[in-house]
Amino acid sequence: MDHKMSRSPWVIHYDGSSCNGCDIEVLASLTPLFDAERFGVVNTGNPKHADIFLVTGSVNAQNLPVVRQIYNQMLEPKCVVACGICACSGGVFRDAYNVIGGVDRAIPVDVYAPGCAIRPETVIDAIVEACGILDQKEAVMRAGGDPLTVGGATTWDGGVELGEDGFVAAAGAGADGAGDAPAEKPAAPAAGDAPAETPVAAKEAE
Repeated sequence: MDHKMSRSPWVIHYDGSSCNGCDIEVLASLTPLFDAERFGVVNTGNPKHADIFLVTGSVNAQNLPVVRQIYNQMLEPKCVVACGICACSGGVFRDAYNVIGGVDRAIPVDVYAPGCAIRPETVIDAIVEACGILDQKEAVMRAGGDPLTVGGATTWDGGVELGEDGFVAAAGAGADGAGDAPAEKPAAPAAGDAPAETPVAAKEAE
């Protein structure tokens, strides 16, 4: 029997920090009107049952651990779809103080599906594309290989990490500098050290 996981992909959806526009469109794609179920798609709320992870909205310090927790609970092979422009790159909120970036700042993304808001047809197209990647990963696993050698994980840079204060700890998180950690404060002088000369004091000494 030729078994393929893509014949009945189970999807789990998580809405990060979106405006709920893409969130509604993802849900619309699962209704009888657009009928994603004709491709065997089943919506589940359990990460351990899911094959495809649909994420809407950008990533911030609050939902970064949640996105990673859901992803880590999913069993291999698995695929991630960034639904909407905010999930792809941060969108119009990318310059906000609390936005780290798109979903790929948290986990590897296999399929990018832009749109503001994303159309249900685009969501279905992205799921179908993810199914193809899912089959590739399954074939690699059956051959004894690593599924992370297929899809978005091959080019993923590791994302960002949060420090103890809840802010991004590592500098250089994004190519454009988004999400970089602030510059470190200069160290305080040790007890007994003479204070550094100010330009005014140096000028008076002359």
